[in-house]
Formats: sequence, structure tokens, C-alpha cells
Amino acid sequence: MDGHQTIRESIITDMSEGVMAIRYNGIIELANDAALAVLEKKREELTGRSFASCFFDDERNDAFAQTVLDAIYEKRRRMESYVSYFCGEKEKQLRVVSSYLRENGKLIGIILVLSDITELNRMRDAVKAMERIRSLNEQLELRNRLLKETFGRYLSDDIVREILDTPDGMKMGGSRRRITIMMSDLRGFTMMCERMEPERLITMLNHYFAEMYEEISRYGGTIIEFLGDGMFIIFGAPTPCEDHASNAVAAAVAMQKRMKYVNEWNEEHGFERLSMGIGINTDNVILGNIGSERRTKYGVMGAAVNLAGRIEGCTTGGQILVSPTTRAAVGKDLIVRSEFSMSFKGVRGDITISEAGGIGGPYGLYLEEEEKKEQDVFRALPVPCPVRFFKMDGKQVGEREYRGELLALSGKRALLKTGGEQSLFDNLRLDIGGELDVKVTDLLYTGEEDKRVLTLTFTALPENFSEWKRNLMP
Repeated sequence: MDGHQTIRESIITDMSEGVMAIRYNGIIELANDAALAVLEKKREELTGRSFASCFFDDERNDAFAQTVLDAIYEKRRRMESYVSYFCGEKEKQLRVVSSYLRENGKLIGIILVLSDITELNRMRDAVKAMERIRSLNEQLELRNRLLKETFGRYLSDDIVREILDTPDGMKMGGSRRRITIMMSDLRGFTMMCERMEPERLITMLNHYFAEMYEEISRYGGTIIEFLGDGMFIIFGAPTPCEDHASNAVAAAVAMQKRMKYVNEWNEEHGFERLSMGIGINTDNVILGNIGSERRTKYGVMGAAVNLAGRIEGCTTGGQILVSPTTRAAVGKDLIVRSEFSMSFKGVRGDITISEAGGIGGPYGLYLEEEEKKEQDVFRALPVPCPVRFFKMDGKQVGEREYRGELLALSGKRALLKTGGEQSLFDNLRLDIGGELDVKVTDLLYTGEEDKRVLTLTFTALPENFSEWKRNLMP
């Protein structure tokens, strides 16, 4: 039984209001007992028949028919109308509310909720009026709950509440607010896509996202978008929070710590190990409903978003890098492992980026140091290994070929001597009989003209890496 059937059965079972489902081809798919009573029709007169054949004969019901047709043609717009409806010589007043009917993620029709408010219009007794209003409110609450459960799979709970529970929730436009932005990305995911079957890849990715969501929600984060293997997350909106910068760092540390369990699960199920980089920035942004009346998105805009993405682009697997504004907002509770200066497009002058090792104070979250120390021990190769390599532009491999020599290796790093024109945090792809993706994390000058030694941190390993490494270091 799929989710759509469950929702339909819930509506039929739990709602005392009339419910009718109509596909976009005009065929009435279902009508519950309450709908039959409101319309004074028999089930065989409606179910499986076209709406036109059932309701177009009586011109007095043109307003009712037009209301339904408008709901079908508008498709993505929720509608509410009050119309007259005639059963023989009897005239009723109906409240008609439309929403959407989905199947496998696609819109296939509309759901009409029909309320006979004839008695309500005629009521003069206050007690009866209040009882009727309370009944309608209960139905509205149920309908909103079903909407929240459905939308909640596509938007965060906070955004759903912002849209459904506030008077201006659907209003186009935005506001300026100071928040903290987090960008995360998996290292070497492009190469995994080339090696893995799509079904297994999505299974692994969905488990990873589910684990990360637990930590993000724990510290009040809102996921704006899944960007392939990456995530765009904000803290401090739509629900305001004074400690959004500290919460973002705490969430980042918790996410990195949780990667241990993600990788244990991956190994149990025959998947590759994953490593994640996280960039965090705090600043003013514009946020709100962006788009058109037909297609709207809760979005975040501003230079602060771009900077968060560029800071994340400097990370290696397991790192958390934060901007100066985030460091200042967190204050003395931030545990800083190291710092470096970096220039970014769109930012005047160099800025100091801090690598977070944890956050103290009420959070008490710290990354493990032992693994990092073990990875820092280089072993010199008996004989330098010639390699060719290419610069990466995003996910694309550059055409220009460079040459160099590998001098030493550690657990997840290498030293490369080259005369190329590489810069700090460049992404490179080495050809070692397989594709080895690395990031330049340090530059050392050798004293030789046009020669430098690059410290490379591995971001994605080829399948034959262990064998290749054993051949170099027997």
C-alpha cells in the first residue's frame, strides 16, 4: 500500500466532510458517503463517470461546475469557494475547498472537500452555530496535518510551518536577516558515481543524508537544498535564534563525528567509505519566497551564501572551516586547530579562515585528533615516482597536462615535486594507472628555480590504490 492510498483512506475514514477525487481527465475517481449525502447522488451516478456528464445538465449548478473546472485547470493553486447547489427544487449552500491529488510524485488530479453550510447560514441559535464551527475547524486541522505530513518530506518542518501557519506564509518577497550558512560536500563523489550502480549509489547517499539530518535538526538547522551529494543548510531562519553560529558549528562537529557510524554502515553493506568537508559563514542575507505564483521556492540569497560555498571548497575530508564572522560570533567556545589567509572572488582583501576542532561551553563537542596525527606521518618513497596530473575546474578535468614526481606518502596525503603553476586549494587529478583526486593543502619552495613541493590531501582514491601504494613502498 503506497502513501497516496494511505492518505486517501485517511481522508475517507477520518473526515466527516464530503470528499471527491477527480483526475485531470475529468473522471471522478472516488466520492465518500458524506459527499454522496451532500450532493444527493448515488455512488454509481458518480464513481468512474466524467464530472461533465454528472453535473452539466442543470444550468442552476453552473457556479458549482465552474468552481470545480477552475480547480482542475489551475492545478497548483489551492482554491476555496462558496456556491449554490440545487437538488431538484432544494437549494443548498456549499463550501468547496480544493487541493491536489498526487501519484508517484506527480500531480494527477484534485481532491474536493465539500461542506454543506446551508444550515449554518440559517442558524440563529448560538450553541448550534459554535458546534458547527468547531466541527469545521477540526476538519481544517486534519487537512492541515495531512498537508504538513506530505510537504514535510520535501521541505523542513520550520519552512512548512512558515508557509502554512503564518498569514503571509505564501506571500512573495523576502526580508534581510543575519543567519549562519553551512555548505557540506562529499569528497570524491564524482568518481564514485562513475564506479557504482545508480541504485546502490542512491541507497548509500540516502542513508548518509538521513544520518546527517538527525544532527542538523538536533541543533536547529534548516536544509534549504540537497545539491547532489552536498547540502545547503541555514541556522537562525526561518525560526530566529540568537546562537545560530554556535549551533551551526556544533552541528558540523556532530556531523563529522557521525561519519564514523555512516562508514561503519557502508562497510557492512559493501559501500565505499565517505569523507565530508564543511564550510560555515555568518552574515546578512535575503530570505523568503522566491519565484512566481505558479512555482515558488523558499530561498536564501546574498554574497554570504557564495562565500560559504567557497570556504567549503577549501576543505578536505573531515574538515570544518569557518569564516571570521562565524569565529567572532561563536567566541571563546570555538576550538581552533589552525588558521590561514585566503582571498576569495567577490571579497575585498584576504580573510582569515579557521579550522574548527570542536566547540566547548554548553556543547562540549570535539573532533578526534588521533587519526589526524597518524595521517601526518610521511614515508619517503625509495625512488621518486613520475606522475602526470591535471587541474580540476569544478567537476571537469582540465585539458592541460602537468608533470611531477611523488616523493613521499602518508595515510591520506602525498608530497609532489613539480614545476607547475598550482595554487593553494587547487583540486588536481593524478594519473597513477587510475584516477587519484587530491587537493593542494600546502606549498613548499625547494630553492630550485621553478620547482615546488606540494602537499596533497587525497579526496578520492582509485580502486587499485592499495596495490599501487604497495608497489611503491614494498
